[in-house]
Amino acid sequence: MKKIIAASAALALTACLFTGCGASAPANTVHSIADLEGKTIGVQLGTTGDTLAEDVEGATVEKYNKYSDAVQALKQGKIDAIIIDSDTASVFTSKNQDVELLSEGYADEEYAIAMQLDNKDLQAEINGALQELRDDGTLKSIKDNYDSEDAGTKAYVSPDGVDRSKGTLVMATNAEFPPYEFREGDAVVGFDVDMMTAVCDKLGYSLQIEDMAFDSVIPAVQSGKADVGVAGMSVTPDREKNVLFSDTYTTTHLVVMVRKD
Repeated sequence: MKKIIAASAALALTACLFTGCGASAPANTVHSIADLEGKTIGVQLGTTGDTLAEDVEGATVEKYNKYSDAVQALKQGKIDAIIIDSDTASVFTSKNQDVELLSEGYADEEYAIAMQLDNKDLQAEINGALQELRDDGTLKSIKDNYDSEDAGTKAYVSPDGVDRSKGTLVMATNAEFPPYEFREGDAVVGFDVDMMTAVCDKLGYSLQIEDMAFDSVIPAVQSGKADVGVAGMSVTPDREKNVLFSDTYTTTHLVVMVRKD
């Protein structure tokens, strides 16, 4: 009986080696953007990468609520590549030594703050605050705290005695997009959070953050559940039909992540 059990265990182990129960993922076959044709591409649902992946000839697009899930799928060989923001990709490649980025850039993106289509007064307020933050160097300092050799040394701190008399500004976001928004314990933190905190400091608001799925951010703004949507969101013609955007607050790039050869 023991021999039968041992033999069954050996067969199960052999099956795992060939069916993926802990087996090594297949070798990378995506060495250039052209190689994406006909491949299985992972994206975060509702992102610009999602839209662009749909245009890749013959590709199958797997959509995830979290980039972290897409990275795990890539490592396991369930997908061939991920289209992802370069800053976010850097966070994942630093923690996962078995993935890397193609040297080719995929597309440029400009991130902006979304608000209701008719809320031009808030748009003007926010644009004015963003310009002040550019001019006094605060916006660059916040960015550097998450994406430079000085990362972690320039945390934004609200000035003493900030007037909050205008009430609360509700920000819809998706805390699955480091370094723009992510969780540290129970708190949502990141570049977008610091940037919006600085904007609220300029304008006299308190900031309230509502974490939700990325594809729920624009509907939350449209319905009035949130005043602004800030989630590493790029300006696209389709989105401009549904929300009003601020001026760009940062420019970034989409890149392709693959398994390391």
